[in-house]
Amino acid sequence: MHQYSQGKNHTQGHKGIPEGKFEEEHGRRGFFGPVSHLIKNVAPTSWTNIEGPLKPQLFDLVPAKYKLNQWHRLLYNSDVVIYSMWNDKTDLSTSKDIPALRNAEGDTLYYCHQGSGVVLTEYGLLSFKVGSYVTIPKSLHHTVVYFEKTQFLIIESRSSAYREPDRGMAGRNAFYDPAAFGKPNLDAQNEFKKKNNLTSKEIVVLRNGVTKFSYNQCVYDTYSWKGDYFPFTLHIDDMMPIMSHRVHLPPSVHTTFVANGFVVCTFLPRLIETDADALKVPFFHQNIDYDEVLFYHAGNFFSRDNLHSNMISLHPAGMPHGPHPKAFAAQGKKAMTDEVAVMIDSTQAFNVDPYFENLEVKSYWQSWMLK
Repeated sequence: MHQYSQGKNHTQGHKGIPEGKFEEEHGRRGFFGPVSHLIKNVAPTSWTNIEGPLKPQLFDLVPAKYKLNQWHRLLYNSDVVIYSMWNDKTDLSTSKDIPALRNAEGDTLYYCHQGSGVVLTEYGLLSFKVGSYVTIPKSLHHTVVYFEKTQFLIIESRSSAYREPDRGMAGRNAFYDPAAFGKPNLDAQNEFKKKNNLTSKEIVVLRNGVTKFSYNQCVYDTYSWKGDYFPFTLHIDDMMPIMSHRVHLPPSVHTTFVANGFVVCTFLPRLIETDADALKVPFFHQNIDYDEVLFYHAGNFFSRDNLHSNMISLHPAGMPHGPHPKAFAAQGKKAMTDEVAVMIDSTQAFNVDPYFENLEVKSYWQSWMLK
């Protein structure tokens, strides 16, 4: 569609906004489609009341009650399901036959919020630590051995495999180089099994309930393999944030994985824009086609107020998203962000699991209201 305008406008989004005014972006397809920028007299998040279910929500996982090694569902739709899971250190002195898990309902993406360990797979051993993504394709069985108490955020794709984002003119190695993927190691796995006298003779399969397959031999008996369908890891230390020192870039530049109906993005510490007239906090926007979920992993979340690690926010489509008033007023006082967060943007609306509802910070939507 041909671009049109009325009134006096800036010539670059998120930059040169008239003093005392607020820019609001209206965009389709999550920052990839048609877009307009409106200059307004009042911030679009300056509501005085919200009646009805469409409001920003915040949940605190810190006081959550967990059953160990169980996936606790938080948010879900037919494309993506988000879980949280805790488990204690695996006692290898007593645990010699550990069942394997095969998720036949979707592709599993683990994000390690706390802890470390290894994952046994049919393709070889994978290692993880805080900040690791572990990608297990659909129907590949695996066993997690925990070296310490560990928490995973689990993002399950129900409608497609995970794939790398289209990096466009930024180039094949932008944000992260595929050479940084942690590949499974068969030799290391065989050595780990031998050293710890470890086996696994049962596979627990998730598909329309739970089915258990038992065997006389260890289910990790692969002699060799080749192909491009295999599990791998990716650590946040191997990601290089795409940024501009002159203008705030949209969150889509932080896209880490793509699946049908949703994307997974990773926000990492980066330099803040240096141009005097550049917006230095996330811009107000109507993300018209996506529900936006943010898992706060670590650091100081500069666009939000009164947040801490292990919280999750849900900002649904159909309402404006944007920084808190304090964050907006304080922009320009920092030279660098220090936050680490995982974002899941979904084209389908998220449902909130009753387990998760009990962890909601009910007053969150009021935090944009000036006191």
